[in-house]
Amino acid sequence: MLKRWQAKNDAFLCALISSILRIKYLQMSNIADIRKEYMLKTLEMADVDINPFSQFTKWWHDAMNSAIDEVNAFTLATASLNGKPSARIVLLKDYDENGFVFFTNYTSNKGNQLAHNAEVALVFFWKELERQVRIEGIATKVSGEINDAYFLSRPPESQIGAWASPQSKVIENRTVIEENVTRYQKMFEEQSIPRPQHWGGYQVSPTMIEFWQGRPGRLHDRIQYCLQKDFTWIIERLAP
Repeated sequence: MLKRWQAKNDAFLCALISSILRIKYLQMSNIADIRKEYMLKTLEMADVDINPFSQFTKWWHDAMNSAIDEVNAFTLATASLNGKPSARIVLLKDYDENGFVFFTNYTSNKGNQLAHNAEVALVFFWKELERQVRIEGIATKVSGEINDAYFLSRPPESQIGAWASPQSKVIENRTVIEENVTRYQKMFEEQSIPRPQHWGGYQVSPTMIEFWQGRPGRLHDRIQYCLQKDFTWIIERLAP
């Protein structure tokens, strides 16, 4: 009788394991089957501007005029001195022909990596337009005047947040942040909130900018600008 019970139990376990594996396989299959055909636009060499910043501005205006949430969000990739990469979403706050500007805590993980390795990569992905912009370049700190001007334009809650958060550091619980917020609110309640010296901006001066337009069959259009030693740009088409 014990043997019959054990046999039934083993059969049940085998069936259960088989069902779990089948569900996992179906989940994997469903993920692999997710695909989208990109068919909205094309990107030809004859269509792009000779200046990559002018080309970015064209695409930026297209993105601004589209129903895109947080159009200025981009992925920022940094690396440690020994090459260990990190990536996160940050917000573009300005750009011109000198580069692309974002702000952060200088003592954060990204700030510490940038202190040792200034080479970075940026990726804008505007899926509604089936477009990407990839940027590689060198990040340098912006001036104190630029930092102060932008900090003063932030809402008071964000200004306090720059003081209250030891960004990227391990904390015991949420209460640590809440208590810091209360402390700094009281500290600055009768004065304007100054910019903390550990907070400021970086400007990424690009050495490469790639414009990617989705096309059917994964045969995407890719136009790349590479900065030369004489500060001119070479424009090339890349294979998808």
